Amino acid sequence: MAERTAVVLAGGRSTRFGDEDKAVADLAGTPMIRRVVDRIAPAVDGVVINCRPAQRAAITDALDGVSLPVAFAEDDYPDEGPMAGMATGLRAVETEYAFVVACDMPFVDSDFVDYLFERAAGHDAAVPRPDQWFETTHAVYRAAAMADACEAALEAGKERIVAPLFDLDFVVVDAEEVREHGHPRTFENCNTRQDFEDAARRLDG
Repeated sequence: MAERTAVVLAGGRSTRFGDEDKAVADLAGTPMIRRVVDRIAPAVDGVVINCRPAQRAAITDALDGVSLPVAFAEDDYPDEGPMAGMATGLRAVETEYAFVVACDMPFVDSDFVDYLFERAAGHDAAVPRPDQWFETTHAVYRAAAMADACEAALEAGKERIVAPLFDLDFVVVDAEEVREHGHPRTFENCNTRQDFEDAARRLDG
């Protein structure tokens, strides 16, 4: 029986990247979202892709042949931001816990994802804070609890992605734990074409 799910957030407009959809853009010969799913595959039993309806066909092509079952949770109300996408994705999860990750993190570390699941056990979330910022789109959540918290925050007009956390029983994974169980590059994301070029050089190296 499946115990762990990943929710990949792919519904953003990626305005800094230009007209092309960043989620399926080529990164060193592989679509970005495929790189993310392949990297997290050792740590989860299935994947839910949160995206806009218009993205689904291209993402399906990009993920053809992946080693995990893939489901889609399309945004009913697109362009509401990552908190809305997180709520939509988490509502489609059938396991108790889910790892939420942005689709533009090509160096995500499956060993660190494993550790986040371990830290979240018995709590509503395990959220890294490698510096002063919480990495909310690289964290493990009790799916139903976080979906509830996101929806409540949206209804209250709260826009900051950290707002739902404070309705949860969450543990902080600090910088020392990140160094011990992962690598800071696991949080790196690619927002611009220059970011893609820089990441491609490191992936090829």
